[in-house]
Amino acid sequence: MAYSIESTLAELIDNAAPCNVLEKHIPGMTSDPQIGMARGMSLSMVAGFSGGRITDVHLAAINEDLKKL
Repeated sequence: MAYSIESTLAELIDNAAPCNVLEKHIPGMTSDPQIGMARGMSLSMVAGFSGGRITDVHLAAINEDLKKL
């Protein structure tokens, strides 16, 4: 499966390799208590609701690492 920032959080978090990419760039994200509410949303969509916690710089770096999986 190809992963990207357009993948749902569920797809990213429920699989070890992409989950590790998220944790590398945004430590603690996958264990945040509110993550369950966003499981059906893409990472790029969640970024808009993150209050600046997930920036465009994060998204670009995460997307590059996800492409390598």
